[in-house]
Amino acid sequence: MAVAAALPEADSASDPTGTDHAFWLRAARETADDLATDAVAREQAGRPPFDEVSRLREAGLLTLLVPAAAGGGGADWTTAYAVVREISAADGAIGQLLGCHYFLSWSALAFADSARATEAVQRSTRKPHLWGGGLARQESPLRLARKGGGYVLDGRQSYATGVLVCDRLAVRGERTDTGEPFAVVVDPAHPGVRIDGTPDTFGQRLAAGGGVDFDAVPVTAAHVLGSLSADEDVLSPPTAFTAPVGRLLSVHLLLGIAEGVLAEVREYSRAGHSLRHPAWPADSPADPPTLALHGELTVLTRSASALAEQAVRAVHDGLARGEDLSYDEYAEVSVLVAMAEAAASRAAQESTARALDVVGALSASSRLSFDRFWRNARTHTLYEPAGHRLRDVGDYFLNGAHPPFVLPV
Repeated sequence: MAVAAALPEADSASDPTGTDHAFWLRAARETADDLATDAVAREQAGRPPFDEVSRLREAGLLTLLVPAAAGGGGADWTTAYAVVREISAADGAIGQLLGCHYFLSWSALAFADSARATEAVQRSTRKPHLWGGGLARQESPLRLARKGGGYVLDGRQSYATGVLVCDRLAVRGERTDTGEPFAVVVDPAHPGVRIDGTPDTFGQRLAAGGGVDFDAVPVTAAHVLGSLSADEDVLSPPTAFTAPVGRLLSVHLLLGIAEGVLAEVREYSRAGHSLRHPAWPADSPADPPTLALHGELTVLTRSASALAEQAVRAVHDGLARGEDLSYDEYAEVSVLVAMAEAAASRAAQESTARALDVVGALSASSRLSFDRFWRNARTHTLYEPAGHRLRDVGDYFLNGAHPPFVLPV
């Protein structure tokens, strides 16, 4: 079994503010505007997001990270983060779905050897597949057992993003003979793959998540991509870099949700619907407490955004270093991403909860559905709790401990 390969080299000369970045950001904004027009109705209906995936596919966003030479968008992670943030501002669940797709499809290159990586790229360009699943450690790991010239996969994954609509399913399976974890790709249409059809989360309803049971699902050797072991003999610094790269998607998902709710509440306030104190004139644009609340939440979100920008630059530079990246450099970037995660988590939870105070009792209206922002942010932060990241940051600054290799849920 081949050990995890180094990450695909980033173009160190790429310009994250160049014309390609502007093109994809414009495409993302147009798609986000389209999603925003019926966001409330779609969220309340809670149907599997096949139509939403079609909108992403038609905009070319599914192949954003595929190299241009292979027929893809040729964009880098700086652009992918910005795209996820734009989509999340309109619909946090679809932002999660797209972010998961980016991470898992890119991980097929990150963890596979060169031959398997090339095959994965070719498959991605022949048909823009949507990837779903998750590579994070599960309480009850999936079992990957040898059988003939390949393997069989058994067990249950309690939650995986995109499983109701994905074309490719990437999961974490542990070898029954060695206990080593591997990234595995399976066809979700295989009869041995049974997907829970009704996700019961109170938020992120359109992320198409659910539980998956695997019953003797055959896996060829070519679809066992590479090791997910945290053993330093297997996990080189560039490969370990997949963790902060993926976790930064969570940061931009949460920032997008925070910015989305603040934008909607701002428009609501400007239209003259915000809660007013009887002591203030009827033609006052807003009373001082409302202004202060807008100001406080804006500062909180902009502060988290500034920290996220530092993390994006660090990830971009780390990817450009490739094999020259050291464990100490990996740790510095990983800690910076953890700090951004904690800040974005607080910004999203505070903004989505307290913005409702601007609207007042009308925010309880299901017609307005302002609560969907809070439900989406809170659901995501329950799966990705900031407390773990804060402990990593504290352990690093107090004891110099390198953060553990933890892939996003």
